[in-house]
Amino acid sequence: MSINELHSLDLLTIPVWIVSPYTEELIFANTVAQEVMQDLGFPHLRKGKFSTHAQNDLPMYLSDLRNHHDIVEILTVYRKSEEIALACRLSIKSLPDIGEIIVFEGIETPGAQGLKASRSATYQRKKQGFYARFFLTNSAPMLLIDPSRDGLIVDANLSALTFYGYSHDVMCQKHTWEINTLGRQILPVMHKIAHLPGGHKPLHFVHKLADGTTRHVQTYAGPLEIYGNKLMLCIIHDITEQKRLEQELERAALHDVLTGLLNRRHFYQITEPEQTHMLSLTQDYCLLLIDTDRFKSINDLFGHLKGDEVLCALARTLESCARKDDLVFRWGGEEFVLLLPRTSLDVALSLAEAIRATVARVTIPGLPRFTVSIGVARHAPNESIDELFKRVDEALYKAKNEGRNRVLAA
Repeated sequence: MSINELHSLDLLTIPVWIVSPYTEELIFANTVAQEVMQDLGFPHLRKGKFSTHAQNDLPMYLSDLRNHHDIVEILTVYRKSEEIALACRLSIKSLPDIGEIIVFEGIETPGAQGLKASRSATYQRKKQGFYARFFLTNSAPMLLIDPSRDGLIVDANLSALTFYGYSHDVMCQKHTWEINTLGRQILPVMHKIAHLPGGHKPLHFVHKLADGTTRHVQTYAGPLEIYGNKLMLCIIHDITEQKRLEQELERAALHDVLTGLLNRRHFYQITEPEQTHMLSLTQDYCLLLIDTDRFKSINDLFGHLKGDEVLCALARTLESCARKDDLVFRWGGEEFVLLLPRTSLDVALSLAEAIRATVARVTIPGLPRFTVSIGVARHAPNESIDELFKRVDEALYKAKNEGRNRVLAA
């Protein structure tokens, strides 16, 4: 299918999104998909109050999708201005001139309303048979849940009782929304999952334990009919340590090692067109490009360790001068960037002058005082971030050529 042929998807009655797996850029949304988006970017649908998935980053799905594994995500979409949960099945395709893309295809499931109560009120665990042996002896925490009874937990194996810290009697008086940090918001998601065929990749949630602590879990959930009861079997896998390591790696990828500031990669990530609404960058914003004057001579005369002290001191100074919503980045070497949301050029110039004056008063034992030069530019309508950065860089270059320790606007 070519890009021009994508509009044939407008004939479908289910929403379909075609997304770049590497940037989450929305390549195409059919008519139904556009109606339920309400002009929001696609990443917003994956981060709504009902949204859950197996992987945060789409590239992590590529291997499984190429091997035809069943992957489902729950998106938060809008119907009649009300937020609802929508189950989507993911698949991988290839488009000419674009390459691999991920297709999110909405899955029509029965509505959550009008579910008939099951017989789980009379459910009794049996001690014999394959299911009993599978459930009782499995080392993975397992829960049996009745979606039609407000997500009541009707049974839990020994591993689940040990994991959550409850007795069997107490556990079987709880509802799934009492152990999930989403609270009752989990119910629409649970109803979607209860009507899906089993076998898809697990979804990520945060569960609460009896002692009040929380754990990141992946849940393998699917419908099950046992002893005449239509229930949902939920197998829990604790991934807390994995999530901690992922968060540390993510922080390391987006922060400068020396100063702890945000880095250039993070700058470009949050200034992508689909992300700007998250930082109110659709309104006036300005950039400050800050360069440490004569930094090479500091390194040459006093050594690189002292040079690092200067960079760290400058980083802390910039943080102290920045306002609540301003973002401070180490751009590279001795250069830093301040991104100022909702800021006019006059205000940006005043802040830059305050930074320049404050830096000139910084003292570091064993070093002479140092100064900075600052270029300032306000984002123009329809200007790309690269065009804006070129202007602010030119302003900085001019400030350096005119004697350093000064602020100039483009």
